[in-house]
Amino acid sequence: MIRYCTSCVMPETKPDLHIDEAGVCSACRSFAARKDVDWAARRAELLEVVARYRSQDGSRWDCIVPVSGGKDSTYQVIRMLQLGLNPLCVTATTCDLSEVGRRNIENLKNLGVDYVEFSPNPVVRRKLNRIGLTQVGDISWPEHAGIFTIPVRAAVQYGVPLIVWGENSQNEYGGPAAASEGNVLNRRWLEEFGGLLGLRVSDMVGLEGITQKDMIAYTYPDDAQLEAVGVTGLFLGYYLPWDGYANALLAQAHGFETWPTTIEGSVVNYENLDNHQTGIHDYFKFLKFGFGRATDIACLHLRRGRITREDALAMVRLHDGKFPWTYLGKPLADILAPLGMTVEDFVKVCDRFTNKKIFRTDARGNLLKDRHGNLTKLNDDNVVAA
Repeated sequence: MIRYCTSCVMPETKPDLHIDEAGVCSACRSFAARKDVDWAARRAELLEVVARYRSQDGSRWDCIVPVSGGKDSTYQVIRMLQLGLNPLCVTATTCDLSEVGRRNIENLKNLGVDYVEFSPNPVVRRKLNRIGLTQVGDISWPEHAGIFTIPVRAAVQYGVPLIVWGENSQNEYGGPAAASEGNVLNRRWLEEFGGLLGLRVSDMVGLEGITQKDMIAYTYPDDAQLEAVGVTGLFLGYYLPWDGYANALLAQAHGFETWPTTIEGSVVNYENLDNHQTGIHDYFKFLKFGFGRATDIACLHLRRGRITREDALAMVRLHDGKFPWTYLGKPLADILAPLGMTVEDFVKVCDRFTNKKIFRTDARGNLLKDRHGNLTKLNDDNVVAA
């Protein structure tokens, strides 16, 4: 039986989540502590940090903002412009860019910023997608790597020391830029936040004909290069109250485009709009841990008092963990085709990564699926399903 937080609807199977003796998860406890934060003091601290890194003679950009064109990166750019900074926006191109994703990138550029887009070798990228999916159950492995490495390589190349990230998933500190000493964004720090699921860049060399030179885009600069420029980073979500929905509203006011309906596997229409492979990524999280993007978003709104726990449960039951036949309207078969995979191949990989301890099986241990290929969890709250 899966244990769930009694305050939100997150299961104990979420990595690094702790549910205490009162039945409340660490994420809810962390959010509750926000009320004690002096946000005015945090903003003043942010102003001090950016002033320290602002170009004094205008000979370089003030900071680098890694962007996808999504609601959060649009929000980050808006805030940097409001602070009077001159950012260089850097995109590591997504694996299967959607049309709305491209329009949102163009909208972000038209906020009035310089912009660089790096598109890794698509032949190598497809190999990495396939390796990530089949070996660690993450089709987005190269994207997760590139999000961190490509902006950092740009920081070194263009001599811009400050990188402005968005939300700190650990919600503990503002990033190394906040430190007066030891604030260089070294390789060890980056790898901690890279989300590479144990697959190192070096592990890819030799697989499917991949060579070291194929992995340049996914390789961090060496520490000497980082130190020479003084590359460092801050998490904007530490200094300003972070709320994805509020970010979306501000982004929409500045031209950001949402999806016309609820996005597959989600409960909203304003996020994860850029990559057709995202549905597969989120589905594998469901297979491994018993929760998907619908749970993530429902919990965020629940903690902010916008919905009740009963409503959150209903939303999750309706949308979470459905087999990803489409994403942003693109059929699964078309999403898989560039990887040289069929839907049948994909189902076999799914079954291999499915945690049978949290899904219903028959007497022989075979996963039970409905006619749409959907699984059923043993329980979706702290009561065993009938």
